[in-house]
Amino acid sequence: MTSSASLPYRPCAGLTVFNRSGSVFIGRRNSGPEHIDAVHVWQMPQGGIDEGEDAYQAALRELYEETSIRSVKKLGEIAGWLTYDLPPHLVGKAWRGAYRGQKQKWFALLFTGDDSEIDIHAPGGGHHPPEFIDWRWEPLGNLPNLVVPFKRDIYREVVKEFRKFARSAH
Repeated sequence: MTSSASLPYRPCAGLTVFNRSGSVFIGRRNSGPEHIDAVHVWQMPQGGIDEGEDAYQAALRELYEETSIRSVKKLGEIAGWLTYDLPPHLVGKAWRGAYRGQKQKWFALLFTGDDSEIDIHAPGGGHHPPEFIDWRWEPLGNLPNLVVPFKRDIYREVVKEFRKFARSAH
């Protein structure tokens, strides 16, 4: 058995999508090995970056595939990559055991459309089964307490970096 420290991180794009009121889109995960309880099943849209794919283009693709959202304006991004390691008991279950966790490139977007554009049940070109079973707009500062604990440090960093956009999205 290989040590998880010898495995690479999976490249991923994460999206903090603000509405005009300054709240953030979060989706309730459909399933996954990381589910621990009914509270920590929420997350912002995110997904893998394909080999050779631009991180921002991957972010927009993932957003559309998970939510049908296309009406966005880029507000900013976190300069570097944020990483998390899976808990040891999940290393062999997630991503067929090929990764130790994820390195994520985060983008802040302003949703310029209407809520009727959002379709998590049959997203455009998206996940089957869908990634999310429910969604809502949530204040940015609440997000770290809604995500699985091993992603919490990343969410705290996203909150710190993108707080300025929550205030300016009005």
